[in-house]
Order: sequence, then C-alpha cells, then structure tokens
Amino acid sequence: MSSTASTTPTKRRRLPSFSIQILIALVLGLALGWVALTMGPTANGDDNWLTVVLDTIGSTFVTLLKALVPPLILTAIIASIANLRGVANAARLAGKTLLWFGITALASVIIGIVLGLVIQPGRNTSVSESAAKAPSTQGGWLDFIDQLVPGNFLGLSVSSHPVTGPGGALASVDTSVSFKALQLVVIALVVGIAALKVGKAAEPFLAFNASALAIVQKVLWWVILLAPIGTVGLIGRAIATYGWSSLTQLGTFALAIYAGLLIVLLVLYPALLLAHGLSPRSYFRGAWPAIQLAFVSRSSLGTLPVTQRVTESLGVPREYAAFASPLAATTKMDGCAAIYPAIAAIFVAQFFGVDLGPLDYLLIVVVSVIGSAATAGLTGAIVMLTLTLSTLGLPLAGVGLLLAIDPILDMGRTAVNVAGQVLVQIIVARREGILDEDEFARAEPISMDSRPALTHA
Repeated sequence: MSSTASTTPTKRRRLPSFSIQILIALVLGLALGWVALTMGPTANGDDNWLTVVLDTIGSTFVTLLKALVPPLILTAIIASIANLRGVANAARLAGKTLLWFGITALASVIIGIVLGLVIQPGRNTSVSESAAKAPSTQGGWLDFIDQLVPGNFLGLSVSSHPVTGPGGALASVDTSVSFKALQLVVIALVVGIAALKVGKAAEPFLAFNASALAIVQKVLWWVILLAPIGTVGLIGRAIATYGWSSLTQLGTFALAIYAGLLIVLLVLYPALLLAHGLSPRSYFRGAWPAIQLAFVSRSSLGTLPVTQRVTESLGVPREYAAFASPLAATTKMDGCAAIYPAIAAIFVAQFFGVDLGPLDYLLIVVVSVIGSAATAGLTGAIVMLTLTLSTLGLPLAGVGLLLAIDPILDMGRTAVNVAGQVLVQIIVARREGILDEDEFARAEPISMDSRPALTHA
C-alpha cells in the first residue's frame, strides 16, 4: 500500500511583531523589577539574586551595543562622505541639516525653560540636600577641544586604577579601554574627505569600507533583535535599584522633564511637519520602530541602523540619510542637550536658592544649542548638565540630587533625540525637493525580521 506525501506547505510560526515584543518585555521587566524590589537585599546587604540576574541581562545588552559603536561610526561616516558624491548640492544639504539641528534645539530649550519656571521643580521636591554631590565626570568648554582632537588614530583612551586587597595591599590593576565618539567622527570625516580627494586610487579602500560597514550593520542588527530581552533586564534593574521612593521624591522634576519631552515630541515636531505640508501620522507610523528602540536601549548610536532605515522608509534619499543619520546620532540631542539641562539647571538653582536673571537664561539657550557637540561621546546628559551648571556658576553638587532617577529619564530623552534626528532629515529633504512624498505618505513600520538597509559607498 503506497502513501502520497502531502504537498501542503508548512506554515512558519511567526513571533509577535517587534513592537509587541518590546511592550511585553516592558511589562515583564516592571513585574520582575517589582518582585526584586520586594525581595530586598540579602542579609549582608548585597543585591538579591533576581536583581543580579536583571542587571547582568541589561548590562550585557548595552555592552554589546557599545562594542559595535566604534566600527559603526568609523565605517558609516566614511561611507556617508563617499555617498555625497551622488548628491547634488551636498555642501548646502550639510549646512541646512546643521541649521535645523540648531532650530529644533532652540525651540526645545525654550520649552524647557518655560516649564522649569512654571512647574518650579526645585521648590517642589522632598529630596534631601545630603544627596548633593559633584559627579566624577564633568563637562566644560575646553572639553570640546579635548574631544575634537584625536589622541590616536582610533580615538581610544586607556585608564587604570589600582585594586587593593586585604590590609590595603595592591592586589591588581584594573585597566579599561574606552573611545571618544566625537574623535571618531573627526577621524572618519577626515579620512572620508581624503578618500574623495585621492580619487580613483581610493576606490578599493571605499569598497572595503562599504563591505566592512555591511558586516558591522548585520552584526548590530542581530544585537538589536535581542532588545526585548535587554529591555526586561534594563527596566527590571531600574525598578529594583531605584524603586518608587526616589521617583516620589523627585516626582515634580520627573514630571517636568517628561512634560517637556512630550510637548517636543507631540506638539513641536507635528507643528513643524504640518508647516511643511507633511502628515504627523505618517511620520510617527514610520519612525516608531526607531523611537521605541531608543527608549529601551537609551542609545542613539546603538539605534543608528534603525534610525537610518526608518528615515529612508519615510522617503528620504539613501545618499542623504547615510550622511545625516550618523552625524545626527552624535550631535542631535533635543532630549539630552536641550530639554533636560534647561529644566535641571533651573531645578538646581531653585533648590539652592539662587536667582537666575535674563542673562542666565540666555546662557542656558546658548549652551543647549551649541554645547551638545562638546559632549559627544561623553557620559550622557550628566556631562551636558555639568557643562550648563559650570557656565552658570551653579553648584555642581546639584547633579547628585538627580542621579537617582537618571536612567528613568534617560529613556524618554533618548527617544526624543532619535525622533528629532529623523524629523530634521525629513524637513531638510522636503525643503530641498528631494523627499519622496508618496513614499512618506504610505510609510509603514519597518519589519524587524528582514536585514537592515546597508549604506553603500
């Protein structure tokens, strides 16, 4: 007796969409964080096992992102410069991109100042003054020169500190290697421009760089697909570590920050789109995957492949997006460099009873609009805040008051950073007549199952 094999194709079981995975991870992270918080520390004061597990998961995900950022910056910007060969009026496009970086930053910092004066977070807080302490990392205007001039070809820095054992004896030396993003940007820009000047002889190098970029983006894409797992660890660790008490003490400050972020995201950006005859609904529908990933990863650079991909899906030419997206990821920060330092500086002034005058508010605007470049590659918004406080002559110890809830605020700040990075490219492309408006109008969230868009040189 013979049997006939079925020719019906087997249906592949599909996972929930990436957005649904992230939402599930957020809920799971909140739940596990609450459980870890309820468990409390061990008998000797150490973190309980669940907190350690959550911390390991979250920190591993962030470490993987950070490990891929240096080769991504170097190869992406070199390829971006090469791509400008095929873009008409490239210099004008670059200039207008920087101009709109400044325009949106200016509007954002004004929103932050107004909210700080209206909500007065520094006078409506229960945080203790004993929490005030200066951070270990600070920012200043001279840091711009330090970050701009490469110390070596790869923009790397090495730091060491002794580890003592019993009795104070030297047990080992802990050495760590870090990179400075702005130095990498400068190196990549110089190499890219030099390759263009060399001409035909540089074609093999540009081809190699394009291949290296494709490989780096592919590996980074695999890491990005782990974002739901990383989200569980990052959110859970934040809840387990900081709990609800810190958020309660600084509730008014957190409210002011998120109110400012939401006004920028849901009022300012849609208004700019409408002023250019574009639909905010299409923008949010297309940009949402990048905004969402930025929220959970807290990394504009780690989100870069998705940022470029959603920008292209919204009708921005690949040649322009390949140039503007890496530049924006290092210098365009409406959340970290505009909203946050403005409200935080007002908080510190109000907390310590320092009256700010018109000149002080003008300085906040100046620092926020042009200061973000001085802090590229440094430690997040904290350095941007210390730069603002030192410019105004406010106590740097005020930074310590806000550290308890910084990770919670950083999620919203980074999401707005990335939303602004996509927005500016759309506006510039629209004003230059190179935006595919039909593609913009029908934009849909990109699929996270397929490979990332690659930057070709």
